Amino acid sequence: MRLDHDITAKPKTSPLVLLLVVLTWLLSLPVATPALANGLAATPPMGWNSWNQVRCYDLTEDVVEKAADALADSGLRDAGYRYVVVDDCWQAPTRAADGSLQADPKRFPHGIADLADYVHSRGLLFGIYAVPGSRTCAMANDAYPASGIGSLGHERQDAETFGRWGVDYLKYDWCNADTVDGLDRRAAFEKMRDELAALPRPIVYAISEYGVSSPWTWARPVANSWRTTNDLVATWDSVLATIDQQAAVAVHSGGPGGWNDPDMLQVGNGTLSADEARAHFSVWAVLNAPLFAGTDPAKLTGTDLATLANPEAIAVDQDFAGGQGRQLDTGPGYQVWGKPLTGGGFAVVLLNTGSTTTTVSASIPGSWSVRDLWTHQDTGTAVSASLRPHAAALLKLTPR
Repeated sequence: MRLDHDITAKPKTSPLVLLLVVLTWLLSLPVATPALANGLAATPPMGWNSWNQVRCYDLTEDVVEKAADALADSGLRDAGYRYVVVDDCWQAPTRAADGSLQADPKRFPHGIADLADYVHSRGLLFGIYAVPGSRTCAMANDAYPASGIGSLGHERQDAETFGRWGVDYLKYDWCNADTVDGLDRRAAFEKMRDELAALPRPIVYAISEYGVSSPWTWARPVANSWRTTNDLVATWDSVLATIDQQAAVAVHSGGPGGWNDPDMLQVGNGTLSADEARAHFSVWAVLNAPLFAGTDPAKLTGTDLATLANPEAIAVDQDFAGGQGRQLDTGPGYQVWGKPLTGGGFAVVLLNTGSTTTTVSASIPGSWSVRDLWTHQDTGTAVSASLRPHAAALLKLTPR
């Protein structure tokens, strides 16, 4: 069965209405609040994070080194995936006698500084995980046997340790520090921001509080990125729910120095089909989202590697022309997202959210030459695509 959703023909969304929607959006691009003044993350950061691949107890220095090797050898590093981020569970069960953090001696026998050196030797940058409260998320959710390894009361010491180890990126994860430790989100995140700012080493600062306090309204001068949702899992339902949440978030656009983060990529994981993975990546690209692979980069299929490394899709993600992508239209079985590109162009995602093959079309004001960034073909002038269930077209519109 074929079901056509041509949004230019629907009474609900006529070409004139959609044209007015797009023009109104372009004219209302927000004037960004000044970003965190550390000179970093001029474009959305890209890399690999350990959590989705191995979670907690299987995290080892060997896993991280092999991920760094795979990023370098597969071409992902050269495509822009430069940060290798070690998530929760790298820590020893307790701090050292002087109060400093230390790596688990069995799983990281050579220590974090040595691991950072290895990552740097592969032409990559090194990231690490910490929390503002007294316990990490793995302590709460995975029964990780540790005590006192949160940064509460050790913010300066931990920042200095990270700088000494050669850390380039810090993921700072909330982990219920309000209910457990009575902390205020913004104040706690600002405290570590200030300690990092005092270091001679620049460190990208990514905060994660799952969008609970709408950080897109306040975090731009605090961090280089902020999570907008709870954890994304590798199912279509989770991907679509996260996409739906971004419609309201995107009104508060990220921009150079500070980005809305709808969570790490799940390409190559779980039950996502190739079409679903590309749809997921397409929307993240128009959102100017940080792009962090969360799968084993040494075991990517050719299809998943092509999705993650698509240079034209990555270029959309890294191009900021005044506002991140917004949802332009939605209805039963379809969504349309778009954003301006440098040079007067426009990027559009046509998304089939339904269970049958669907044609999705959009009327974007102007005269355009259209290129499909997944097939790498120029397709004419129509902003339209026939899409399998849960598939998306990522189109680049260039003024004619």
